Amino acid sequence: MSHGVRVIQTGASSGGACSSACPPPLGPEPGLLDGGYARSCSAVLKVAQMISLLIGFICVRNSAWTNYSAYSYFEIVTMCDFIMILIFYFVYLFRVYRMLTCINWPLAELLHYLLGTLLLLIACIVAVSNSYNLSGLIAGAIFGFLATFLCALSIWLSYKISCVTQSTDAAV
Repeated sequence: MSHGVRVIQTGASSGGACSSACPPPLGPEPGLLDGGYARSCSAVLKVAQMISLLIGFICVRNSAWTNYSAYSYFEIVTMCDFIMILIFYFVYLFRVYRMLTCINWPLAELLHYLLGTLLLLIACIVAVSNSYNLSGLIAGAIFGFLATFLCALSIWLSYKISCVTQSTDAAV
């Protein structure tokens, strides 16, 4: 068995006929940021979720409270959900998932969305039921319901993508 050194010629050399005739390699663009992800539907959906969560949090934070525990629960859930979505956004934007391969990132994101959406829905229902016609609390709850809908949309899209990927992988 020979363990000698092999030379592999690539199209990235500075001279020769292959440097102008070979197409650029397919795959993600080089650099720190993944510009393709920043323009994707998933990234835009995450930004919309974060904006609606932040607006809901600000509305509830700046209004008069009638039930401290209900609104503090709403604030905690919205901020925790906001921070987790921001973390996942940065993980995909800066390609951290390539360095931390011990974590199944799509599964972690799906579980986060399942739990976060359920907790956010409960928080919005509690906030609406204790709003007593205070406009800031109602507005915060409406933005919370919007974020809940956007998170449910993310769950559906990630489930749809994983099912389509698995069914096409099985066919090949």
